Amino acid sequence: MITRPLVSNGAGSPAQVTAHGSSGGFGGRPPEAAGPLWAAGPARYAPGMELNGTSAVISGGASGLGEATARVLAAAGATVVIADLNEIRGKQIADEIGGQFARTDVADEASVQAAVDLAVATGEPLRTAVSCAGIGWASRTVGRDGTPHDLASYQKVIAVNLIGTFNVMRIAAAAMARTEPADEDGQRGVVINTSSVAGIEGQTGQIAYSASKGGIIGMTVPAARDLSVIGVRVNTICPGIIDTPIYGNSENAEESKARLAAPVVFPKRMGRPGEFGHLVRSLIENDYMNAEVIRFDGGIRFQPK
Repeated sequence: MITRPLVSNGAGSPAQVTAHGSSGGFGGRPPEAAGPLWAAGPARYAPGMELNGTSAVISGGASGLGEATARVLAAAGATVVIADLNEIRGKQIADEIGGQFARTDVADEASVQAAVDLAVATGEPLRTAVSCAGIGWASRTVGRDGTPHDLASYQKVIAVNLIGTFNVMRIAAAAMARTEPADEDGQRGVVINTSSVAGIEGQTGQIAYSASKGGIIGMTVPAARDLSVIGVRVNTICPGIIDTPIYGNSENAEESKARLAAPVVFPKRMGRPGEFGHLVRSLIENDYMNAEVIRFDGGIRFQPK
């Protein structure tokens, strides 16, 4: 880090300004003033987005990444609405975490609206919307036998993964806009969308899935710009190979998962859903994280196959 002398700070010694533009190790404050930055002077900084006493909507919250996120946010004090098609598992998880369940088809506007309305009806301000609902599909653009990719399957993946994410984001953000600001910055909420490393470097046969996930990445910056006027931040996470129930638990499944994890740089394993949930919470609570696409993949880079 490059430093250069500045004028005296009044304490008999020159202060230093770093190349990042802040002075000293405490943002220009003397060492005795160390502590939370928002405590340095009246109304200088707002505290981080507080989850406790708020509500959250999580699509795909009945399993995998969504379930892990629901548990993490509930543990932080949020009332979580699990928006999912799996009614049995969704209600079970909602009961376990003190949340609520809304049977939700993310591609259907009325269905998403009902889930958001349920969150609003809790009486706690809706501050968080996390989209984890998604489906996969494997098919080449043109098969080895010369058959073109099935259009209906492509449209279904786009409808659930991309349009579904857009539905949750736009409808939840509209509800957030009707809340009172949470801090002096005018912040009202956070949207976390789930893309995939496949949205950046899709593999053979992932044309539909990669298109849907790439679209989510493409929405991140314009959505953050659009929603800035109502104080809502937008970030997107791109998971790599995560150990969810979709891979099963049999001996064969373990062998398959070991092969999938082999290209991971470090740690040499699949990611854990709880780690994803932890990242979601971190993005919510860090007020300066906005319009960002974050790879969550242990350093893996997908090969063509």
